[in-house]
Amino acid sequence: MATNIQTAVFLVFLAAAVLQTTYAVVYTVGNSTGWQTPTSNSNFYTTWASQYTFRVGDSLVFNFVTGVHDVATSSQADYTSCNIANTLSVDRTGPVTIVLNATGTQYYFCTFPNHCSQGQKLAVSVVSGTPGPSGSPGSVSPPPPPPSSGASSLLATFSVIFMSISIYLFMW
Repeated sequence: MATNIQTAVFLVFLAAAVLQTTYAVVYTVGNSTGWQTPTSNSNFYTTWASQYTFRVGDSLVFNFVTGVHDVATSSQADYTSCNIANTLSVDRTGPVTIVLNATGTQYYFCTFPNHCSQGQKLAVSVVSGTPGPSGSPGSVSPPPPPPSSGASSLLATFSVIFMSISIYLFMW
């Protein structure tokens, strides 16, 4: 009897782990452009972010050259005015991965002189929950992850499932 309960608990934890890894999305800020001062479109990062629905648990990867750019987390007021004096945090070594761990709008910009005022700033609105069905109001399906990331996630999922089945069979 205890073995059945242990198996049931294990399977619930396994399902939760698989679902969590399935729904978290890693976004490369600016896609192939990366994190740099826009050359012609000062709304580049606003336009980029408008294509996606960011959720708690997703990650933003800021790809930049260390010593040329950085990523500051800030309040809305400091983001709007590009005030580098009151940043909440600054990451100076690229690349930087930031996990979106709260709902609401999150603000980021580069603190190097004139970079923020020239458009190297990003505001993302983060919502809770898991992705809805395709085409549901207000949701935009993110593009598929890069092949290595998708392959790794798929391999990890199959590994967990295989190990779970092996443990289950071993318990019999």
